[in-house]
Amino acid sequence: MDDDVRRPGTVVPIRDRAPSRPIRKDEIVISERGLYVESWLPERRSRRRPLLMVHGQLAGSWVWHRFQEHFAQRGWEGHALNLRAHYWSDVADLAELTFESYLDDVAAAFDSLDRQPVVLGHGLGGLLAMRLAERRAVAALVLLSPALPAGLRQPAPIHVLRAVPSIFRREAIGWQVMPEQLRRLDPDLTIADAMRVQHLMGAESGRAHQDVLAGVPVDLAALARLPSLVIGGGLDRLHPAQDSEDLAAALGAEYLLYGSQSHFGLLAGEESHEPVAEGVRSFLERHKL
Repeated sequence: MDDDVRRPGTVVPIRDRAPSRPIRKDEIVISERGLYVESWLPERRSRRRPLLMVHGQLAGSWVWHRFQEHFAQRGWEGHALNLRAHYWSDVADLAELTFESYLDDVAAAFDSLDRQPVVLGHGLGGLLAMRLAERRAVAALVLLSPALPAGLRQPAPIHVLRAVPSIFRREAIGWQVMPEQLRRLDPDLTIADAMRVQHLMGAESGRAHQDVLAGVPVDLAALARLPSLVIGGGLDRLHPAQDSEDLAAALGAEYLLYGSQSHFGLLAGEESHEPVAEGVRSFLERHKL
């Protein structure tokens, strides 16, 4: 079901094990920036905060499909942004895009919503979410294996920055191998999960990656006022769980470790996403979000 392309207003069938609440698919198009936001909504609107979901490198709204389904069935709107030149958003010259370009995209998605959202970010999207919270009045932050800001990471040496290609693809993070090998590296993913992620991965901006490696400053003390949850994956090969724990301590945020989850398994694993989504739901309900 997650790979189906459904038009706005379509009622989506649900699994037997999920709550029996119908959900529907919608979209937000931010034409001036060429952005497509994929929305999964409860059939009846609730008073819960909308969720703005920001993907990481090489990804798109597809990485949030299981989360969108999970939360829409329980009363939350899930709006998953596609950054410029990712998945369904308009084509753009990735070689010219930077971290700030992406941050402007996230701010535009935030401004398109009619209610103050909780912002969820995965990987690079977690760092974008933190920077957004400095610009906009977000309701809360949920950061899943986020990239670290400056101050919590050593800036990369100049020769490392120069070695980053202007555009890179899945081979840069070790995802060019056969699905069976990916399954051995990330055992929380099924073969079907691994094939799906590998198939949907796109290209990425080298300049944005250089910005992250050089260090993106975030005023963590200013964000301490927000309800925040940081989640680490014990099998994450891109953003190790210790990084997430360090960030949670610096933010004064709640922290959850899922020791058996990989980077993409936190969101996109058929089974492995479920305890993570339930952990997020518990956080949202405790804070009445």
